[in-house]
Amino acid sequence: MATSTNFALETLCIHGGQHADPNSGAVMEPIVLSTTFVQDGPGNHKGWDYGRAGNPTRDTLERCIASLEGGTHGIAFSSGCGATTSILLLLKAGDHVIVGDDVYGGTFRIFDKVLKQFGLEATFLDLSDTAKVEAAIRPNTKMLWLETPSNPTLKIFDIAAMATLGKKANLTVVVDNTFATPMLQQPLALGADIVVHSATKYLNGHSDVVLGVAVTSDDALAERLHFVQKAAGATPSPFDSYLVLRGLKTLAVRVDRCVASATKIASWLEAHDQVAKVLYPGLASHPDHALAQRQMKGAGGMISFELRGGFPAVDAFLRATQLFVCAESLGGVESLAEHPASMTHASIPAEARTALGISDGLIRLSVGIEHEKDLLADLERGFAAAKAYR
Repeated sequence: MATSTNFALETLCIHGGQHADPNSGAVMEPIVLSTTFVQDGPGNHKGWDYGRAGNPTRDTLERCIASLEGGTHGIAFSSGCGATTSILLLLKAGDHVIVGDDVYGGTFRIFDKVLKQFGLEATFLDLSDTAKVEAAIRPNTKMLWLETPSNPTLKIFDIAAMATLGKKANLTVVVDNTFATPMLQQPLALGADIVVHSATKYLNGHSDVVLGVAVTSDDALAERLHFVQKAAGATPSPFDSYLVLRGLKTLAVRVDRCVASATKIASWLEAHDQVAKVLYPGLASHPDHALAQRQMKGAGGMISFELRGGFPAVDAFLRATQLFVCAESLGGVESLAEHPASMTHASIPAEARTALGISDGLIRLSVGIEHEKDLLADLERGFAAAKAYR
């Protein structure tokens, strides 16, 4: 079985936590659909007793993603939001969480619309200022939650600095690594306690499964998360686990291609006269460019940019593109374009969106693996359609 101490990440994508099936010799992990498992006697089983508690296919996925993140425990869930909710179920009513102000709309909704009614308190804060974060810590603060790069304005937060602060204040530091993937960033190595992913995105990479994962090297946290996974039941199916395992095998090459194309597209966008602003950590103009270079191995495949002309221009742009299809989600082999204010971040109040820079003219691109010349031509189609509203 491959381990993180033996192989590079590119190799672990294919072999991490996996071995040939001892019964058949199958190279790919079999999809074990059984919901129950024969026991030699009461409580004497072969490692699995009931599908919600564990499954061989799911276990392999959990080992693989743990090896990629440099952790010792992987825990899979039925969605990224399921993973987020399950992590927050480690807390209790009256506990307080400091959350990055620029998070995925679904994450915001869990904090502000779901768990708030059960007494979980949350403060949304720009995590760029460590002093402000430290000042926001209360006696009941138990967790620090950050996305980096953030969604959709691609802020970069200093994971090591937040981890140091978390240890000082005895906080559990959780990093959503969905945008970066372990190929570009490994938060556990920088001091984070838990890494969370919407595996629906880059880890799977083919827009055909919804799944979430959490990774930690803390044995006590892992035991509690496994308990929540089993007790609350937000577990993925064996087939979905298999699909993500299959997707992981090409993660390294997909991310390399996405980053290469996104870097060229971002530079091209920055020079376009219909673009007011480009947000991409790989550009020198990005306010967190230096931190991104220090913390990440590449700037990622996500780009956000401000289109001149507001929503009418955005609407025309997104109706005209053919390869950058107008759709939510990200990280697939196909390129996607979306309007955060009315799509992924519509659950965030308008005044909060404005404060965060999520304007009506902001477009978020997920750059896929198509040929970059075709992607550039497609974007130009969008600009031609939007030109009348400039």
